[in-house]
Amino acid sequence: MQTRRKFIGRAAGHGMAALATVAIGTGCAGPTGGGHRKPRVLVWDERQPAQKQAYAKGLGARVAQHLRDSERLDVTEALIDDPAQGLGHLDHMDVVVWWGHVRHAEIETSTALRIVERIRSGKLGMVALHSAHWSRPFVEAMAAISRDRAMAALSEEERARAVVTETELLPRPFMAPSYMERRSPSVLYKRPPTGPVEVRLVRPNCCFPAYRGDGKPSEVRVKLPGHPVAKGLPPRFTLDLTEMYDEPFHVPDPDEVVLEEHWAAGEWFRSGAAWNLGRGRVFYFRPGHETYAVYENPWALKVVANAVRWAGSHA
Repeated sequence: MQTRRKFIGRAAGHGMAALATVAIGTGCAGPTGGGHRKPRVLVWDERQPAQKQAYAKGLGARVAQHLRDSERLDVTEALIDDPAQGLGHLDHMDVVVWWGHVRHAEIETSTALRIVERIRSGKLGMVALHSAHWSRPFVEAMAAISRDRAMAALSEEERARAVVTETELLPRPFMAPSYMERRSPSVLYKRPPTGPVEVRLVRPNCCFPAYRGDGKPSEVRVKLPGHPVAKGLPPRFTLDLTEMYDEPFHVPDPDEVVLEEHWAAGEWFRSGAAWNLGRGRVFYFRPGHETYAVYENPWALKVVANAVRWAGSHA
């Protein structure tokens, strides 16, 4: 494994401060901070050519259409090939819905960290769809949550002086773990007789050991019917054509698992997972492969709309 970053910890008035600080613009306050207006939503899409097999105008366009027409939300569409990679409007948004697949590396880490800091400050929520599990904003958000939790185990005095070393689980980017791989994230503390505490964090890999692209149906089960993301959903619903992902998902334990997904062959996945990051929120919804019309299913669209509203409110 290779050293990714080294930080010096510092105490914060309300819990862990961000260890990697990034300058951010002064965006608009989130929806709960400025009254009862509807969230302003940026639907960001790589717009893979293969999407045309299932969506005439593209997957992101289909999601945006539903949020705009059925949910009456303020929606802006953006593509990776737009100026500023479609992220020039980000400071004026309350939620970003992110779909990416094979062009994750084109987003700079500095851009991802800027997004994470907006989430942390409560200015932005994120809804990551399907293969956005490896998008840089989602990966950096999961790393930030892992870092916060690692530092929260220290006393205030220890946090102020802690030295944090971060490593990757696997030797190259975008490598999937095996079933036998140790879980990530993980943390090891070393407390020498003199000097600061050493915090050795293995960053979350944000992937899983197996997938299957054969379009078999799945059953989505609501685990937390009282959660806002589950509002209006039946206890179970079926996706007729979808890709399979199998646990374990290498992410920090979700604060809430709203949805589980199961396949007839026995695989399962935490397909609707929610995290708090500072004052902001992140939701991951697993379905959404570009060649299957998942977002023609009304329940899948309902999940996304509910997640947008949830993520667009302050934690």
